[in-house]
Amino acid sequence: MSEVIATYLLHDAKGNPEHKAEGVALGLTVGTWTDMPALQQEQLRKHKGRVVSVEALEESEKANLYFGKRMGRALIKIAYPALNFSNDLPAILTTVFGKLSLDGEIKLLDLELKDELRKAFPGPRFGIEGIRSLVDVNNRPLVMSIFKGVLGRDLQFLENQLKEQALGGVDVVKDDEILFDNPLTPFEERIKLSRKLLTSVFEETGHRTLYAVNLSGRTFELIDKAKRAADAGADALLFNVHTYGLDVLQGLREHQDIKLPIMAHPAFSGGLTASAIYGVSNSLLLGKLVRYAGADFSLFPSPYGNVAIPRAEALAIGENLTVPENEWKTSFPVPSAGIHPGMVPKLAADFGIESVINAGGGIHGHPDGARGGGKAFRQAVDAVLEGQDLERYAKDHSELRKALELWGGVPAGLK
Repeated sequence: MSEVIATYLLHDAKGNPEHKAEGVALGLTVGTWTDMPALQQEQLRKHKGRVVSVEALEESEKANLYFGKRMGRALIKIAYPALNFSNDLPAILTTVFGKLSLDGEIKLLDLELKDELRKAFPGPRFGIEGIRSLVDVNNRPLVMSIFKGVLGRDLQFLENQLKEQALGGVDVVKDDEILFDNPLTPFEERIKLSRKLLTSVFEETGHRTLYAVNLSGRTFELIDKAKRAADAGADALLFNVHTYGLDVLQGLREHQDIKLPIMAHPAFSGGLTASAIYGVSNSLLLGKLVRYAGADFSLFPSPYGNVAIPRAEALAIGENLTVPENEWKTSFPVPSAGIHPGMVPKLAADFGIESVINAGGGIHGHPDGARGGGKAFRQAVDAVLEGQDLERYAKDHSELRKALELWGGVPAGLK
């Protein structure tokens, strides 16, 4: 029978996680059990949640301080029959963590979709292999950059930024997530401009750069707007999935008139994942779920930038995006925020070549501008692939040398 198995981190002052786990399994399915007549039990058995396992953990001093008392901790796994919900993420999440999210003492860590239920979710349309085919780049991490300082600017400003980044060898350029449609830089005009410019750069250099335009607006207008983007020749869509919802991402992915790569931005996700006590895990929300719903790229905070998350969490996101699954293509992990060329060895070591190195200030803040910033990152990637020390490689590569002089090499705590 198809089912979803949810893993939770449970905090329990009474020291009886087995009892609380059983309460969750019943409360989110049939409601009660032992006082139910035998005939009703038999009728509802196939709808009853079941406790798969309960694993006691050591107490956490941080959790005890948060609650102001000693709290037991346990990992619990509960299986929910697929008969109970429709095959969509809103229904699944409402079932396994709807009212339970209000408990304040439990965190949803993972979901396992079983059997036929896995077929309800499309996964990425392109995936890592498809994106690599679009840019004709294999056997190295991609380099991505961001439009910066764009509010109140016009199309000429964007054109200049885009050209410099593309000439610097950047593989993907994305809109800032707060660049919405506006009279100075209209949505479709950005797409047409980028198409013309990036074609020109490709003809000049032979290097292909993709541009991800920010898809925004009222929810029920997004499909039509995305279709217009495809008709205008867009390369990819940037999408603030956690403000719109995972099901909206899936709708965009599955639409047959919107065959574009989709880049999932993590904006707003911290409101759901930041607590170690309650909410949803980063690895589930930014890893598994965006992949299942159809994102080809997932951006998330790196473990060592200026908006860092714990390294173990970042690595778990990357693992969930790239682990082989029969039903789904892999998605590009994009660790982000505060990245500069000196961090490239650590990024490559932690996330491998099947990843995207994403930088804003680390590109635009280069002494030689965005073109120099792009070259510095590409040179850092080349150094890593050739097994060379960045400082040694920089002696013969001026853009990398200037970047290291400005930002330093691999930060001491990351070596």
